[in-house]
Amino acid sequence: MPLILDASPSPSPSPSPASPAIESSPTTIRRLEHHESDVVIVGAGILGTSLAVTLARQGRSVILLEKCLKEPDRIVGELLQPGGVQALEQLGLRNCLENIDAITVKGYEVIYYGTGVEIPYPANAAGGEILEATGRPLAGEIIDSRRLGRIRRPEGRSFHHGRFIQQLRSAAMREENISLIEGTVTGTIKNGWTGQVLGVEAERTKAGRKDVFFGQLTVLADGYASRFRKEFITHSPVSKSRFYGLELIDADLPRSMHGHVVLGEGAPVLLYQIGTHETRALVDVPEGTPTASHANGGVKEHLRRVVLPSLPKCVQSSFEKSLDDGKIRSMPNSWLPPSTQQVPGMVLLGDAMNMRHPLTGGGMTVAFNDVLMLRDLLSPEQVPNLGDTEHVKRQMRTFHWRRKNLTSVINILAQALYSLFAANDPHLRALQHGCFRYFQRGGACVDGPVGLLAGIIRQPFVLFYHFFAVALLAMWLMVRKSPLWRLPWTLLATVGVFWKA
Repeated sequence: MPLILDASPSPSPSPSPASPAIESSPTTIRRLEHHESDVVIVGAGILGTSLAVTLARQGRSVILLEKCLKEPDRIVGELLQPGGVQALEQLGLRNCLENIDAITVKGYEVIYYGTGVEIPYPANAAGGEILEATGRPLAGEIIDSRRLGRIRRPEGRSFHHGRFIQQLRSAAMREENISLIEGTVTGTIKNGWTGQVLGVEAERTKAGRKDVFFGQLTVLADGYASRFRKEFITHSPVSKSRFYGLELIDADLPRSMHGHVVLGEGAPVLLYQIGTHETRALVDVPEGTPTASHANGGVKEHLRRVVLPSLPKCVQSSFEKSLDDGKIRSMPNSWLPPSTQQVPGMVLLGDAMNMRHPLTGGGMTVAFNDVLMLRDLLSPEQVPNLGDTEHVKRQMRTFHWRRKNLTSVINILAQALYSLFAANDPHLRALQHGCFRYFQRGGACVDGPVGLLAGIIRQPFVLFYHFFAVALLAMWLMVRKSPLWRLPWTLLATVGVFWKA
């Protein structure tokens, strides 16, 4: 039976006779009555909830704590790349994408000063399905396009973030090895001699009283505004811009089932459908943008005077209507490099440990793939006793290095593309132009970059190859359009472009 402990008196009442499975399980009774478990997870978000379900299915006893179990309302975490969909399926949670009005995403449309280019997810990379002529999928990933039949390209999904979170939480509530508790975690409990984290202290939301929860391993996954980050790692998030979000109703996007990146004189704008009738518009506003200053009318006037005219004509009316409705929300765009923690009994994960600019929509893909790795590294076969802190620390060091193939690609790509798309100097603008012209070439010039972005190509060398190919193309374009008399100065400028890259 699903259990939500949010208001029951202390100690918790004994399970009723109608629940024989609970009565017969000493582990469950220990979790319910004494608040002792194998794992305590703080944060029932993307990573915390999926990790709780994954560990519970391996037989671990899990206490999952969340300060508010109402449906969250956020403006990011709404687009899951194909690499994330693939990981979700491997975790047995693909059904969480159902019944939430999720939209199929087949790739991107990049619009550069009014000119668009389609960037579909690649069919020649792992992540799609090989279909027979009948349309039936063959087992396995794409191996060779010359094999039988045709290839279905990998697909992402976009959705209302809160609906997806509630589906994940419902999956957690169906697991009898999980107790989902509503309460605000106020601190960790440590062994005064060894420094080992033994659990957490929390204030129960409905009961209005403090309680303690113990676990052999404590996982802190309390998101981008983590209250524990400063306690356990030395890095702090760096934020140089904010996303301002609008929800457009019945917007007419240039290309259906695609995310849109609009590039022009200002910072980038993202457009993607999150429901049958709803489209999310995310406008990046860097710190110190003059047209968004209070003296010039603030962000709303910036959106109206600067951003609105730069959007595709077919979107402008719905954008303006949403602007008039006045519901504008914002979130910081943060960068936080990953850290290996060596505190016994505790790990920090998710956005609490590692963040990148949300421009590329890679956060959830990273989270689900992290859970996949942890499923194997912390399995009962690998770590029979999670209280063996030295063994857990060794496994977490392995985790830190194994995740680099994917996370280094997504992290670097997110930061590099943002610098490129928000170009604020001549060298970056030259690279931006080169990037768009590179995409226009099609073929491998599109498949490689979007395969990296989608989380289905996980080779850092491919990222560096394409990035410097863009730089060389940008340099060539500068030389080709330069008058002969300016050629020496142009050549000097190309050195600056390469150095910037």
